[in-house]
Amino acid sequence: MITTINPYNGKELHQYQELTKKDIKAKLETAQKTFEDWRATSFEHRANHLRKVGALLRKNKESYAKLMTAEMGKPVSQSRGELEKCAWLCDHYAANASGYLAKEHIETEHFKSYVSYEPIGVVLAVMPWNYPFWQVFRFIAPALMAGNVGVLKHASSVMGCAELIQDIFLEAGFPQGCFQNFVIGSDAVEAIIENDIIKAVTLTGSKSAGAAVASTAGKQIKKTVLELGGNNALVVFKDANIDATVEECVAARFHNTGQSCIAGKRLLLQEEIAEEFLDKFTQKVKALVSGDPLEEDTYIGVMAREDLAEELEDLMNASIEKGAELHCGGSRDKTYFAPTILTSVTSDMPVFKKETFGPLIAVTTFKTEEEAINLVNNSKFGLGASLFSNDLKRMEELAAQIKDGAVFINHKVASHPALPFGGTGISGYGRELSYYGIREFVNIKTVVIA
Repeated sequence: MITTINPYNGKELHQYQELTKKDIKAKLETAQKTFEDWRATSFEHRANHLRKVGALLRKNKESYAKLMTAEMGKPVSQSRGELEKCAWLCDHYAANASGYLAKEHIETEHFKSYVSYEPIGVVLAVMPWNYPFWQVFRFIAPALMAGNVGVLKHASSVMGCAELIQDIFLEAGFPQGCFQNFVIGSDAVEAIIENDIIKAVTLTGSKSAGAAVASTAGKQIKKTVLELGGNNALVVFKDANIDATVEECVAARFHNTGQSCIAGKRLLLQEEIAEEFLDKFTQKVKALVSGDPLEEDTYIGVMAREDLAEELEDLMNASIEKGAELHCGGSRDKTYFAPTILTSVTSDMPVFKKETFGPLIAVTTFKTEEEAINLVNNSKFGLGASLFSNDLKRMEELAAQIKDGAVFINHKVASHPALPFGGTGISGYGRELSYYGIREFVNIKTVVIA
């Protein structure tokens, strides 16, 4: 039995009966049968259904947002924003998938040569709780438009959202086997990957979860796409627009109560402006409204589970023991963690080296551009980084020296339907979104006519 709990008040929300092995087998067979028909449908047919999904997300935004907030503690205004983004994604792929997957004609010595992009079958998605809708839609919208079908193993704590997403696709007219939620625990994933019906796996989650899934899939020679988090750097140079950058950095770190893979977790300040920037940044952080996630003015909700808040507290305390200074915040009450700033952070401290998944930011100062880039790259992660400066040409040059999968200049790292999303190092491999993402789970087929 899987039980969902409201992290704000600790009340039980719902219980879900887990699928048996027989149930799983039947659902996988349904997925395979549906794929054989779905792959033959036109892009226009698929797009019509996907647009209906987007319309349902907008129409029922209030009720969907409240469920999301109840299950993982996201402030309700931000839950609405997540749903709007999912609808935007649906519209994007409905409009662009046919172009992304159009045959590519290539000049050779042959009469005709081209590359076609064809669906591969049933794709398994293993998804986390922090963006209960967005993570799923980021996978399923391009997968369905490519002619594939999907099955979902969502985080147990947001099983209500997972079931709801399944219902939305059915209501929009998708055949039953196009998208199915599996009410299962993590212990059932390995056997599902090993099933011949599953052709590929995409996972967003921890390094350990990604390694386990990739290992199982690798033994079966099945493709994987992994997004395994990050500890993104926010680099503020002395010529940056201080006030605008403060606003951007606060949002980069504390949106979604800091529970985001692309959040700016390390704040790197050039010495000349460090004191002024930190003063203004601190004022903004202290002004963030914490409270009931269902209240409209709440910006900082609660963390999704108490054990996650405890882990963050342990990282904070271990870093303070190494010499970091608690500048503000630092208190915890069950799932609530106060917005926290640590200063005097060095690269050997846990809050610098590891992913701090919650409302805590580590502040480090630097003198030169070279030192700044070395600090950015001094990480096993490589998801994204943000550079803030009025010298845009120089920032583009520095961006080329950063190993991450994305560099944003004068903006927080963010995902966009038209841009590829993914990382390097232990942040994972493969790409989601844009035409790169939709081509991850297709057969890239060469056709030559002599």
